[in-house]
Formats: sequence, C-alpha cells, structure tokens
Amino acid sequence: MVLKGFLRVLCGSIAGFRYENIMEHYLDLFINYLIVEKGLSRNTIDAYSRDLLWFINHLSEINIYEVGAVAPLDIVKYIGKLRDSGISPRSSARKLTTIRMFYRFLNAEGYIKDNPTLLVELPKGISRLPKAISLEMVDMLLAAPDTRTPLGLRDKAMLELLYATGLRVSELVSLKVGDVNLDVGYLMAFGKGSKERIVPMGESAQGWVKEYILNARSWLCKGDSECLFTNRSGKELSRQGFWKIIKSYARRAKIGRSITPHTLRHSFATHLLGRGADLRSLQMMLGHADISTTQIYTHVTTARLKEIHKKHHPRG
Repeated sequence: MVLKGFLRVLCGSIAGFRYENIMEHYLDLFINYLIVEKGLSRNTIDAYSRDLLWFINHLSEINIYEVGAVAPLDIVKYIGKLRDSGISPRSSARKLTTIRMFYRFLNAEGYIKDNPTLLVELPKGISRLPKAISLEMVDMLLAAPDTRTPLGLRDKAMLELLYATGLRVSELVSLKVGDVNLDVGYLMAFGKGSKERIVPMGESAQGWVKEYILNARSWLCKGDSECLFTNRSGKELSRQGFWKIIKSYARRAKIGRSITPHTLRHSFATHLLGRGADLRSLQMMLGHADISTTQIYTHVTTARLKEIHKKHHPRG
C-alpha cells in the first residue's frame, strides 16, 4: 500500500507504539478511503490516524490482534483507560468517534460481520450544545451593516446569505458568482470532501445578493475574479476576514454576547427545526454526512422547551 510509509512515520512518533502487521492492511484501506473518497485534509487524516494507532496499541497490550475480535466491552475499557489517564471527555469522545468511523467502514466493506461500537455510548459530559441566538438578535445583527456603502452592502448580503442557508464560513467565502442562481433562488455549496449540495436561499437573501452584485461587487472586484464576495483589494475574502466582520457588527448591534459565523449556522438549524423542518431536509441543507450530527439540534430545541416551561409554568 502506498500509505504504509505514512503510517509508519506516525507510529514512530508515538512513544512505545508496537505496530502490528496484521492491522496494517485495514489501516491502509481506511486511510485511503478517507483521502480518496472523503477528501479529508492532511491534518484531519493525521488526527484520525493517531487516534486509531493509540487504540490498536491498546489492543495489542491486551493481546487482541484481529479487528473482528474486538468486543464492545474492550472499547468501553479503553475509554475508561483514557479517562483514568487524565484525557478530557471531549478528547475521549473524539477518539471514540474515530473508532466508530473505522468500524463502520470495516462493516460496510464486509471485512467484519458485527460493529462493536454500536453499543458504546459517548463519554458523559461532552455534549456541549451549539449556541444559537434569538430571532431578535438575528434581526439586530442583520440590520447592522450600512447598505449605503459598497462594503456595507457586501456585508449585508453575506450575513443574510449565511443565516438563510446555514453555510459554513469556508463555503461562504469560497462561493463563485456561477454558484448562485438568483433566478430560482438556489446556490451550489461545496462542503467537506468537496461534496456538492444545493441549498435554497430564501427571498430576503436572494434580494440582497442581487442588490450587492448589481451595485457593489463591481466597485470591490476590479479584476476578472470569479469570487462572489471579495475584500477591498478585489481578492477572495478570507475566513479570518469574515470572522472580524461579523464580530464587529455584533459589537455595533450591541448584542452583548460573542457571535461567530458558526453562531448563524447554528441559529439557522435551530430556527428551522423549531418551526417544523424535518431532520433529513436539515441534514441535506447543512451538508452533514451523518444524520447523528444533525440530531444534536433536537437537543437544542428540547433544552429550549424546558427553559420556556420552567420560566412560564406555575410549577416549573
């Protein structure tokens, strides 16, 4: 396998790691799947590989050398070992997620019959729910840009589009003019792993993007750039640049709490779900590969309902 060298470099960087050849084939196949089919970045591949190598090293310590010989209890004990060594619940959860991905891959490809991770729950204390803002706060934020200026009109269009579509900030700043269809009100987003998805824009965002293209983009984009949103120099706006923009408008609107691009993505999902959107549709719009990622927003909605009940019920 072409990735053996990559794995062995990682193994050499982990003190005390004993690389077992019997696992090598499956590791190579999984990493190749992450690179070729999932299109993940080198940093992400590196993190997943390290998590798996630590797990396999643990298995060798308890004399397990076959991927199909692992039982749910073995994984539970491994998570407990991580906890006892001082690893945080969030880090332990990430490692378990990696193991789940590995075994889901092995099961889907027919290398193992049963997936031992299906019965293993995430460590308690790691469910940090995404923080959405209220509709009133969204309105305050979207009203902050001065649309009488080209930059203000650009920022208004970006904020409206971000809240209307739930795009990741990387997807927003990488949009090309050709990715947006203003006639039908849809855009083409390119998410993780370069996966394409079509997302509806809504009338408000559609109108502001059209206004920006007609009256501001040519002022900002002095060349022949295909980027939909550009900085003052006419080049593609960076993620960091937009982070600064949204934070400045949050201060201007006097919202009183930290706002990030992901806050609007969370708000988009929470507000849609709270008004009856189904999980599958929300999953498609957000570009989640696994619906379990989308399901966290049901917890957000439930938490909000409990908060309302406690505040307003006479025996809350």
